Amino acid sequence: MMDNSADLPTMLLVDDDEIFTQVLARAMEKRGFQVQVAHNVHDATAMTIQEAPEYAVVDLKMPGDSGLTLVKHLKQIDGQTRIVVLTGYASIATAVEAVKLGATHYLAKPADADQILAAFERIEGDPDAPVPDNALSVNRMEWEHIQRVLQENDGNISATARSLNMHRRTLQRKLNKHPARK
Repeated sequence: MMDNSADLPTMLLVDDDEIFTQVLARAMEKRGFQVQVAHNVHDATAMTIQEAPEYAVVDLKMPGDSGLTLVKHLKQIDGQTRIVVLTGYASIATAVEAVKLGATHYLAKPADADQILAAFERIEGDPDAPVPDNALSVNRMEWEHIQRVLQENDGNISATARSLNMHRRTLQRKLNKHPARK
């Protein structure tokens, strides 16, 4: 029996949730991908030194470097890599940064294999995307602002706290909470 795995498109899954990556890897293999898995940016970067994947699914928030660091790295080594960023901490600021750095799309968790595959196919924006009727809540606006300032400070919590004129522990408490509902 011949091994056709060399002909399959390559996909890199990077998420610190080991069970999620196992399930998603199996689902993507069933859909015709040759899948590699990493659980942090450092390991993922090491895997891509020899060859960039054609597709990548990158979690935003992991121990160590953020997934945004990996998005930038992947685009530098191969501008054709299609990247979907997944996050349980969705914010406008991080979505904008992910796309600016080269992500194809940005999805809030939970996302399944079919949603991720559809996101890879998204080449253009959707002019028919629904625009919400109500404004963001004050708590959500605060979350978005904190995320934007955190991005501006390259993820440095101390610098972000100084920029926001906030005590560092208060900022850490706010960051450990889930984002406020829209």
